[in-house]
Amino acid sequence: MRLLEPLRVGPLTLPNRVVMAPLTRCRSAQPGNVPSELNARYYAQRAGAGLIVGEATQVCPEGQGYLWTPGIFTVEQRDGWRTVTEAVHAAGGRIHAQLWHVGRISHRSLQPGHAAPVSCSDLPSDGTCFAFDEQGKPGRVKCDTPRALRTEEIPQVIEAYRHAARVAMEAGFDGVQVHGANGYLPDQFLSSVQNRRTDGWGGDVVSRARFLLEIVRAVAGVWGADRVGVRLSPHSGDDPTGKDLEWREQHLEVARQLQREGVAYADLVNYAWAYGREGFDEGFIRDWRTLFRGALMLSGGLTREKAEDLVARGLCDACVFGRAFIANPDLPERFRRNLALAKGDETLYYGGAERGYTDWPRAD
Repeated sequence: MRLLEPLRVGPLTLPNRVVMAPLTRCRSAQPGNVPSELNARYYAQRAGAGLIVGEATQVCPEGQGYLWTPGIFTVEQRDGWRTVTEAVHAAGGRIHAQLWHVGRISHRSLQPGHAAPVSCSDLPSDGTCFAFDEQGKPGRVKCDTPRALRTEEIPQVIEAYRHAARVAMEAGFDGVQVHGANGYLPDQFLSSVQNRRTDGWGGDVVSRARFLLEIVRAVAGVWGADRVGVRLSPHSGDDPTGKDLEWREQHLEVARQLQREGVAYADLVNYAWAYGREGFDEGFIRDWRTLFRGALMLSGGLTREKAEDLVARGLCDACVFGRAFIANPDLPERFRRNLALAKGDETLYYGGAERGYTDWPRAD
């Protein structure tokens, strides 16, 4: 199986092409959203992945949109993540930190001073986030209407990513991934529907890509571009206020610019595969590959058979698995031995402790 063959990604040699997706599990220690020994055990159990991409991790307090998700901007968070990276490395694994800012996908109860979340524009999301409701109880709540970032504030947000990249290096990660997908802040800037700016950070495909690319340059300045990846979700930016008709042109422009920056890899999340919604087709993947020559990873509800087909036909270099890794900590080995996969308990995905998190057995 080509899926189990090694792959070079920047300076790393991955022993297989089965990548563990960034999975929000809402289990950081409180107060302070600090990774703990529990998290270290969870990630070490999955060190057989070709590469682990750590769960989405906010780069600053304003970047948080879900309760109990870890940060990567304080000394305590750095030391907590170091516990994780040391455990993964001791188990023979490799791990990248995913740098995250949710933008408008947040609620005042999570924001410093209970302020409004920030975004590229002041358009509200019709989605929900995991925060405190009016009674102070945790649960799914409607996202608050954001305020548009002022032009002079944008460099401060980019600096938060740079700082988080430094913290990730001090914490012992092998590299970083910029989260530019799933409707979070960089994806909001990329959207022709959500980005209404006229100040050089919006207006056309080049200007809308500027925020993401400035982040990439900032973190590459810390790590070197060959230890930086980017996650994107082309054709996921539709909004109640309209359809993003420029998504294809927009993301191919991003591909051109990421190639110029020399980043190690891109991970494209296909909403058609993951959620049965609109997504991208094979033609788009092939167009992307003509423009971007780093490693290409594909995500979205993949089975082993689908992943093996994608790799065998040269549509991607590696495949990213999320939910399968929750209940199958030794997923690549199960693929190797053609074993049946365990199914996770969705009621235990978010929050809690060991149950549904570190208590999944390895195959006999």
